[in-house]
Amino acid sequence: MKDDDGRVLQRAQAFRESSRRSFLMGSAAAAVVTADLAFTRIIQSQREQTRILPLDDDAARARFPNDRWVLFPGYKTSWEEGLWILNSLRPVLSRRAQMAVMGYSNRGLDINNVVATMNRYVENFRLEKLYFYGHSFGGMVAVEVAARLRDRGIPVELILLDSSPSSRYDVRDQRMFDGVVLLYEAGVRVPISVRGTYELGERIVHKNERTWSQIVDQTLEQLSPLAPSSELIQSESSYIYHFDVTRFRLSLGDTKVVFAGNPDDGVVDYATARAGWAQALPDNVVSVDHVTEGALPAHASPQWNPGIYQGIVSAVQREYIRVSRGGGSKRPF
Repeated sequence: MKDDDGRVLQRAQAFRESSRRSFLMGSAAAAVVTADLAFTRIIQSQREQTRILPLDDDAARARFPNDRWVLFPGYKTSWEEGLWILNSLRPVLSRRAQMAVMGYSNRGLDINNVVATMNRYVENFRLEKLYFYGHSFGGMVAVEVAARLRDRGIPVELILLDSSPSSRYDVRDQRMFDGVVLLYEAGVRVPISVRGTYELGERIVHKNERTWSQIVDQTLEQLSPLAPSSELIQSESSYIYHFDVTRFRLSLGDTKVVFAGNPDDGVVDYATARAGWAQALPDNVVSVDHVTEGALPAHASPQWNPGIYQGIVSAVQREYIRVSRGGGSKRPF
């Protein structure tokens, strides 16, 4: 009996210690999650306004005080990743202009607000030449912004589309629209607290487009308080779903459009996107022949493959952007 009583006491002691460890570990995990969500809300509240984020370059500032390359980030791209992408292209973009990134509001993509922000930016810095870089879905936004700016007397000289879909039908996985857009347009917003699970699942579905190392890196990036809000991601999905490039066929004036992509792209159908832009904007598309061959991942990845993309951007600039003898542009709009 004494042995039995001893074993019971030992089990009780072990259970108490185990329960205490579990309680402490659970409490610590809950505290971390709570702190992360609180910090995330603080960061996102500071990003409620659409902003244009400059990438400082003293040499470009001296040569091109009134010229800008503006990058329109792709789907789920944070402000920081947008600057990272732009910085990977800095060695060539800085040969023609200063550089900036359009930072979308975490309250959701509002194209009217994006156009108004761009208009104020042009006026505040008295810009004379604009060039747009459309990163993935950002190419759709860039085309619409360029068309609407021209209505205000502010022409964009060149738009470089990086693996940009011309419509939702160019997106290979149409399932991304099933539920996401319907929920958003029904007024349902995905809460911040489930963003990580949503992002990890989406990344794994597209594992063939990324290495596992990149899946881990990008999922952690989306878990970061710096990542785009769920509402912004939902609104971007809705924008892609409803985008109609034919509305801008007669609105771009003499803006030149160049498409670059990769036949191995697993996110956007290279063949249909390439043909879609050329057919929809026949007066503006001047080239669809640049291929990001060898890039991994194949879809819109200058930050991972700077050498490949720099070569393409350099060739596009030589062909379509002239520089005056003084180094900067002197012709006003």
